[in-house]
Amino acid sequence: MDIKKKIPRIILILLAAISLFFVLKEWVQEKEKTQKGQGPLLDWVKEMVMEPYLPVISRMNEGKSSAFQGDMLTRGVLLEYPVFLFYLEEADDQEYVTESDYARLLVLEGSDEDRKSIDEGDLEYGDDAMHLEQGMENELLKENERYLSEQSQENVSDESEEAILFQPAAEKSFRYQWEGLADYDELIKAFYAVDSTTKAGEDLLEAKELLSRDMRIHGSAEEPQILIYHTHSQEAFVDSIPGDENSGILGAGEYLASVLRERYGYNVLHHTACYDADRDYAYSNSLPEIEQLLKDNPSIEVVIDLHRDAMPADRRLVMNLQGRPTAQFMFFNGLSRTRKGEISYLENPYLEDNLAFSFQMQTVCNEYYPGIARRIYLKAYRYNMHLCPKTLLIELGAQNNTEEEIHNACDPLAHVLHMVLSGKEPER
Repeated sequence: MDIKKKIPRIILILLAAISLFFVLKEWVQEKEKTQKGQGPLLDWVKEMVMEPYLPVISRMNEGKSSAFQGDMLTRGVLLEYPVFLFYLEEADDQEYVTESDYARLLVLEGSDEDRKSIDEGDLEYGDDAMHLEQGMENELLKENERYLSEQSQENVSDESEEAILFQPAAEKSFRYQWEGLADYDELIKAFYAVDSTTKAGEDLLEAKELLSRDMRIHGSAEEPQILIYHTHSQEAFVDSIPGDENSGILGAGEYLASVLRERYGYNVLHHTACYDADRDYAYSNSLPEIEQLLKDNPSIEVVIDLHRDAMPADRRLVMNLQGRPTAQFMFFNGLSRTRKGEISYLENPYLEDNLAFSFQMQTVCNEYYPGIARRIYLKAYRYNMHLCPKTLLIELGAQNNTEEEIHNACDPLAHVLHMVLSGKEPER
């Protein structure tokens, strides 16, 4: 018999056997649902159908819990293949991921990072997981307002255009008591929002270690030092102009680059290529091009992937900073690990450096501009943060911020970057 004709027949037989087994299994379970355990009928079905025709799946199915809820086909077939676990039981079974699932993981990153969506029907995370605890946020904002009030009394001047220009903070308006943050749980409460799919652990987050890592830029400004790019380049704000590269997140990236160049003297490369024509593939699309950019420009020491977040319509990420409406922002870290452990095929040799960079940025933000930075968000995947030790993924405002609020936020963000990259802050 022609082998090409034989293969489809084998596949049909296997599919028929799988279907028969799960139909019988469903029927038997209905009959035996009042009994404890699986019962003799179910054992008989396994022996007659699974053992002769599908021994591998039979072995894989042994000892598995039936707690997973879903339709019969999903429970019976898809559950056996690890890539589907990211959709079905993301938090529980990701340790089964294999190298063959690598491409699928990159796709999942593309859709997963935006799961804090404005589609409230799909909203998985409560307010506490999305931004600063309200009490902490209010306290930081009060510190900021108190400091600004004292400064304005010391520098009374006529109202003019000069008065609303951004002035880099000269001193701290809030100070951490680090001895009180030596405890892991206290550190998490003060700095992080940990997604339900992942767990950080004391091995990754320890304040003294995070503060001690050297985040300074060591090269000169004669060659590119900082790369700004956008995995999601089509993200826009409430008054953005469609199709205008000087608007939306691209415009914000160029404004941030210009402040870093003109005020602080850095050599900044702003990469504006579009990778999110198909948003789910944005991270996998951008990866080879960013790798090539870094290869072509080995002097680059800092990589910033600049995004904007998505929030419910009634939640606006804005504060008053120096009399200017200013968008709040958030640092986002991928941990390449779930609650069960590391995702080995999303390896990140620079994870500790990534975490130290965002931690030092958050520290300086909270001490010099209290309330401007939401808590650092920790998520399970990698988000292409493995390409450079000093990598930041920043969520700058949200879809309901204005361009003015976003650009106003770039000024303190650039100042904080300068303080960390120059080694002037945080205190070690």
